[in-house]
Amino acid sequence: MGEYVVTFRDVEEAAERIKPVAHVTPVMTSKTMDGLAGRELFFKCELFQKTGAFKFRGAYNALSKLVDKMEDKSNIKVVTHSSGNHGQALALAAKMKNVQAFIVMQKHSPQIKISAVEGYGAKVVLCDTGEKARADMKDKVAEEEGAIFISSSQHPDVIAGQGTMGVELLTEVPDLDAIIAPISAGGMVAGLCIAAKHLKPDIKIFAAEPLNADDTAKSFAAKERIPLPGPPNTIADGLKASVGPNTWPIIKDNVEDVITVTEEEIIKATKLMWERVKLCVEPSGAVPVAAVLSDKFKALPPSIKKVGIILSGGNLDLSKLSTWF
Repeated sequence: MGEYVVTFRDVEEAAERIKPVAHVTPVMTSKTMDGLAGRELFFKCELFQKTGAFKFRGAYNALSKLVDKMEDKSNIKVVTHSSGNHGQALALAAKMKNVQAFIVMQKHSPQIKISAVEGYGAKVVLCDTGEKARADMKDKVAEEEGAIFISSSQHPDVIAGQGTMGVELLTEVPDLDAIIAPISAGGMVAGLCIAAKHLKPDIKIFAAEPLNADDTAKSFAAKERIPLPGPPNTIADGLKASVGPNTWPIIKDNVEDVITVTEEEIIKATKLMWERVKLCVEPSGAVPVAAVLSDKFKALPPSIKKVGIILSGGNLDLSKLSTWF
């Protein structure tokens, strides 16, 4: 393993930094889901985190650390691009720290997420579809406003903040054999790897992603980072970004496997969580649930008995329910 942008010490410091403001989210179980998966499942409920997703951990850690080191705190501005959850998280963190935030969002972003970002006091800047369009608009805002960029997944302090989930989960359920989490650009999975592998070196980390956005799976198979060729078409709107340059080395070295799931499997898992577990996860958060119910995961050795599942968020666009179901 090479040098990473984040260490376990960074995760420990992040845990102390966010402790006064972030929720320690509950870990829940379901005998019904255990039966369907053939294993004991432990759901880390990040849908109950502030702003409805795990992203608050990393956003607050990065922003708080930035504000602490700035001598002039009177006119700090930050910018990011986000499908919504990181945007909401950074917007709230900025409000708490009296910082102006600019959130670049693609025009097709769910209105519920745009409204939430604006509700936290940030300025939404809309851009065309695609990662290049988001990056270009972010650069424009940064230059015009003098705003500091805080990446949703590649900023080391964001990755460290997301790693605090792993500390909490293994504190509550120390005898886990594996953890599975959804993956997009990789900030959460990278943070989990740093935290969980330090605390329990033999734990197995799995990543789950939509088959329609399977760049991590392809990268993992090829042992080199292969970004998505264009915007993917998936119901999991939080998982449309390609795995990034800072997170990829951590994921390549520490993840056991990447499991892909179809759109139909994601919808089925989302419905199961709502109907049987009474947890209203967003489709992105149901992706690892779909993965543990897949034939590929069920074929894993029986020694993997206890599995932690990161339910990453619950920010639903209710207007789309009829098209999903």
